[in-house]
Amino acid sequence: MATATSGPRIGVFLPTFVGPEGRSGEQIAAFARRAEQLGFDSLWATDHLLHGNRFYDVPWLDPIVALTYAAAATSRIRLGTSILVMPTRHPVVLAKELSTLQALSGERFILGAGTGWDEREFEAVGQRKAERGARTDESLEIVRRLLAGGSVSFEGRFCQLEDVEVGPAMRGRLDVWVAGGRQLPHAASPEPPTLAAAVLRRIVAADGWIARPTSLPSQIREDREEIVAALEASERDAGSFTFAHENFLHLVPTDDQEHALDEQREAFTRIMGTGRPFEYFDSVYLTGSVPEVLRKIEERLATGVGYLMLHTLEPSTAQLDLWAEHLLPHLAMQEAQR
Repeated sequence: MATATSGPRIGVFLPTFVGPEGRSGEQIAAFARRAEQLGFDSLWATDHLLHGNRFYDVPWLDPIVALTYAAAATSRIRLGTSILVMPTRHPVVLAKELSTLQALSGERFILGAGTGWDEREFEAVGQRKAERGARTDESLEIVRRLLAGGSVSFEGRFCQLEDVEVGPAMRGRLDVWVAGGRQLPHAASPEPPTLAAAVLRRIVAADGWIARPTSLPSQIREDREEIVAALEASERDAGSFTFAHENFLHLVPTDDQEHALDEQREAFTRIMGTGRPFEYFDSVYLTGSVPEVLRKIEERLATGVGYLMLHTLEPSTAQLDLWAEHLLPHLAMQEAQR
């Protein structure tokens, strides 16, 4: 079986969605172990506090707990959130959780962060959606400082701290990637299809950027150009900045486009329901036959993205094996030809 050796780095999402059959710790551990064996770069988990949102028909496991479980089953593969909804978590409690995960995992964790979009989640924790940007900025600063170690005092709009130290401090520096940007609009989309100025500032203050899964390649390229210009204006080296993109893939090992789409329609509907038509999924996600999926991936990598994170739509490791067989050798060959 092929393993990831060169080319763009590929991360995979843990199957933290929970269907009617449930989700076991052994499934998470087996998926994590297999991803590490195959040479994938990282394991990711997404954050949905409440069940019943407009985009998914399934509830989701807590990402930090799930990643801690995966960390115990692995030794090398990196771990990350994409994204962690920063406003809905108290920054001191979050810092303690991340400090613990970093200590137990050997500091393999990447904080993929964002503001969130589900108004019900903000209401459930006593917040207002309108505050999410400012809360995210405060939370990122507090978490970074607490994980760096030492006593932290902070006087903010939402959080006030005096001589607070959580420990254990990280030996290295917390790697933070911020998500956001343009996307293909749909009637159900809760966000405008823009890269807001506040989001751009947040991205430039981070170590990397995660392009939306619902972004078209042309939109990823446009966002990336703006981010590079902003990095240069801030006298930061774009070459040391990570440009990442997450997307959904249910790979069907066939050259038959219609057969692949039929199976993918079922897989997407099981997880995402019918709130958006499959035609929308087909326009933004990695759907189609193997040649079509490879074309879509190459189109996205051509925008300047160097890190791809793939969501699975089934809990078994079968998709990992298919990705390793069909994607990794192709991507390595493409890289060798550049």
